[in-house]
Formats: sequence, structure tokens, C-alpha cells
Amino acid sequence: MNKDRPSNGPAKRSWSARLKQTLLWEPTDNEQLIELLRSAQRKNLYDADALAMIEGVLQVDDLQVRDIMIPRSQVVMLDRDAEPQALLRTVVESGHSRFPVIGESRDEIVGILLAKDLLLYTFERTSGHFNVRDILRPAVFVPESKRLNVLLNEFRSSRNHMAIVVDEYGGMAGMVTIEDVLEQIVGEIEDEHDVEEEDTIRKHSEVHYTIKALTPIEDFNEYFGSAFPDEEFDTIGGLVTHRIGHLPKRGERVVIDYFLFKVLRADNRRIHMLQLTLLPRPAEEPDSEISSTS
Repeated sequence: MNKDRPSNGPAKRSWSARLKQTLLWEPTDNEQLIELLRSAQRKNLYDADALAMIEGVLQVDDLQVRDIMIPRSQVVMLDRDAEPQALLRTVVESGHSRFPVIGESRDEIVGILLAKDLLLYTFERTSGHFNVRDILRPAVFVPESKRLNVLLNEFRSSRNHMAIVVDEYGGMAGMVTIEDVLEQIVGEIEDEHDVEEEDTIRKHSEVHYTIKALTPIEDFNEYFGSAFPDEEFDTIGGLVTHRIGHLPKRGERVVIDYFLFKVLRADNRRIHMLQLTLLPRPAEEPDSEISSTS
């Protein structure tokens, strides 16, 4: 006689088992994968913060250095031939820990100076032996088109935390740090030296920009010569959210007039950062048309 084994009821499935069950259907591209992950989050398999980080990891594969770099105009640089007192003053006022050092011209990056290395000056300033050339670290140069996932791997393997971004002509276009890359995954990383930037529009080229979602529409209109109304919404993020029709996720896009907006960073409450591409204007502009894609 066969005896059934006693049953204590279904065992409580682990988080990984539930996630595996959700992923039984195999997605064929990133968009399908992200939608599957969002579906799992709606089933409370993990929280919204975890979803945001997973999406950030996937987004890093799609972004290039030019999308997140600090433009040259905003980079704090040190002069190799400046007096040590002047170098210390700039370091203290900026609050940064690493600085590109220029040579005879602003286009000549001769190395990277770590603020902590200037401590040598405090001990040797009376001896007159201090020379900034002796403590410069080699500069790492990367093209604007380099993918962020590749750059992150290079940062990890080389233990570098900063790279100089060069344009197609070999000139300095800006700077990028490992913190800039990690912020695409975990969100904004703030320290005691971070301050609110007055410049909320960052220019990367004649047609590519990065814009904080909290940029006032009035400021946006003044910068780009547009005429978006600001009676209903105060910020460009509010306008983009309204035109998309829902609280957008990373990667969603919307075209408004001749502006293509792409959501770079967002959470379950609001948009944080937008990528802007200027589209060609027709010879005679018709009434503005709005289209949205995800």
C-alpha cells in the first residue's frame, strides 16, 4: 500500500525563487527586460529603490561619456606653474579632491593632482624644495563616445577615479569621475562639499545638452529661445511629465516642438535629469506637434 508523504503545506518561496518564476518568460531586448522587472516590482518582489538601481545598471550600457561628463567650462583646473599658495587656495575653495593640471595652455593637460598630495607642501614650504611636477599623477584620456559600462570597468581595473574627456579633434571636452558613473546606478551621491549649481543646463555640443528637471521653464525659454507656457507648470520636468502623460521611467522619450527629451534619471516620485537633443527646425515651422515614445 502506497502511503502519501505527509504535507506541511507549500514552503514559503525565497525572494530569488519568486523572481525566477517571474522571469520564466525570456525577454528579447532591454525594453522587454525592463518591463518584466517593473512587473516584478509591482508584485512586491523588491522595492522601488532596488528597481531604480537595476534600471540604472542597464542604462549604463546605453549611455556614453558625453551624456554625463562635466563640461570643460565647469572643470576646476590648476596651473602647473602656479605658486603653491595659489594651488592651495583653489583646492580649499573648490572642495574637490582631484584636479586636472594644465601646462603652458589650457589645452595641455599634464597630469592630475590629488589634494592630499599637497600636504607635502605644508611640511616642505620652508625648505623651498616643493615642486608640483614631482607629485603629479598621470592623466587618463577617454573619448566622448566611450560607453559608461566600459569606462566603469576601466576605472575598476586601473583604480583611477578620474578621466579627461577629449573630443574628436583631441581637445579637452570635459571630465568624468567614477562617482559620475555610479550616480547613474544608485542616484545622486552628495557630500559636504556639494552645492546647488546655478547652472542647471549643461551643454555638451551644439545639439546635445543635459538638463536638471527642476530647471524653471522661464530659464529654459530664455536659454533656447523657446516659448513654452509656464502658467500650468513651473519646471521643464513638470512639462515633460505632462506631455508624456504619466510619471516617466528612465529611457522614455518625448518630442516637443524641435526638442527631443530623454529621461536620464527618475524615481517613483519625479524626474531628476533629462537629456536634450535639438532637432532640425523646418524652414517654416508648422504648429508644434508632440509625439512620445518609450
